[in-house]
Amino acid sequence: MVAIFLLTTLFAFLLSGFPIGISTGIATALSMIIFTPDIPLQLIAQKAITALESFPLLAIPFFMFAGNLMGSGGISRRLVDLADSLVGTIAGGLALITTLASAFFAAISGSAPATVSAIGSIMIPEMKKRGYKPSFSTAVAACSGTIGVLIPPSIPFVVYSVVARTSIGDMFIAGIIPGLLFTAAIMITGYIISKKRGYVGKEETIAFQKALKESSWALMVPILILGGIYTGIFTPTEAAVAAIFYCIVIGKFIYKELTYRDIFECAKSAATLNGITMYGMGFAMAFGVFLALEMIPQLLLAQVMYATTNKIIILLILNVFFLCLGCFMDNIAATIILTPILLPLVTSIGMSPIQFGILLTVNLAVGFVTPPVGCNLNVASAISKEPIHVIAKEAMPFMLAMIFCLMLVTFVPEVSLALIGIFRE
Repeated sequence: MVAIFLLTTLFAFLLSGFPIGISTGIATALSMIIFTPDIPLQLIAQKAITALESFPLLAIPFFMFAGNLMGSGGISRRLVDLADSLVGTIAGGLALITTLASAFFAAISGSAPATVSAIGSIMIPEMKKRGYKPSFSTAVAACSGTIGVLIPPSIPFVVYSVVARTSIGDMFIAGIIPGLLFTAAIMITGYIISKKRGYVGKEETIAFQKALKESSWALMVPILILGGIYTGIFTPTEAAVAAIFYCIVIGKFIYKELTYRDIFECAKSAATLNGITMYGMGFAMAFGVFLALEMIPQLLLAQVMYATTNKIIILLILNVFFLCLGCFMDNIAATIILTPILLPLVTSIGMSPIQFGILLTVNLAVGFVTPPVGCNLNVASAISKEPIHVIAKEAMPFMLAMIFCLMLVTFVPEVSLALIGIFRE
């Protein structure tokens, strides 16, 4: 009864348009007042505050800040030029450039909307100019942006790791192969559609040596971040700070495209987004504590196991649930709410917490391009002025390719875990 009331209240507030933090806090408070009046409401405030006293959480605003600096400092344009030199002459070359450049930028930003904004603002107008269907151009940019949360460093990976109490470094390693799978799947789909519609490649592209030289400073960022983490030089939080300083130096003094005003605006934007994220995370952690007190995850586990013990069926049900939820809920919000509820369930059927984190993130990444929320669709639509429903229709083949990758992540643990074993040896 407690679980039904709690979750019904939560989703009622979310569907009414309330922010995730307010929805979670009010749902928890009402449930405590009605069902556990002996527990003081101060517990919510205490757990919300103590939950945020976590050093790894500092990585989130720092990665946001670094991603903003990369977009403003000329890094995204140089990554596009590098992608152009590699695949620009192939059929549908501009679509392939969009996806490949998004993968490069994803290895720096950790954010899907930031990836769409940085790469889409360059490539969508260019594709339109070269005769690509506007809705197709926009769909490619929106779908390619999903790579932003899969290839490390990924902000959702940091959030999941904190909530699930797993290693951020292991999550980053685990995301590499799924991220590359997504990149390949979207590129292959874009190539097939472009070939069918007669979208030819560019006759001339930027010389690879020149593009590589221009982008070499930009490509050092993921090496700095990931290399520092995996060699033990940096923690993920320290790596994010190092990336900030590096991006300021590169953008300001080498590329000379970053102004002091740009730095201020990038910091302001990161602070605003982080405030929203932390507000939601604090109350979500209090929500998780209340779930634990009421033993709701254990009750859910018992009910599922009573219905079926078949691992394949359970995983398929979870995937359908996540895909549907991704249509209505933000990636980070869903991660915060669902992790404490479902992690005991998946570990009971033998799934690694790391694999579950990848599974959850991949599912919710698809949600970036599924209406009505579809954050990537909204960002891409703002750039191209194409209606969201038109973009969503054009994105369907790409979504099917993503779901194929999702099935591999779900049923082939090695996709997520193979590299962890290699790095640990």
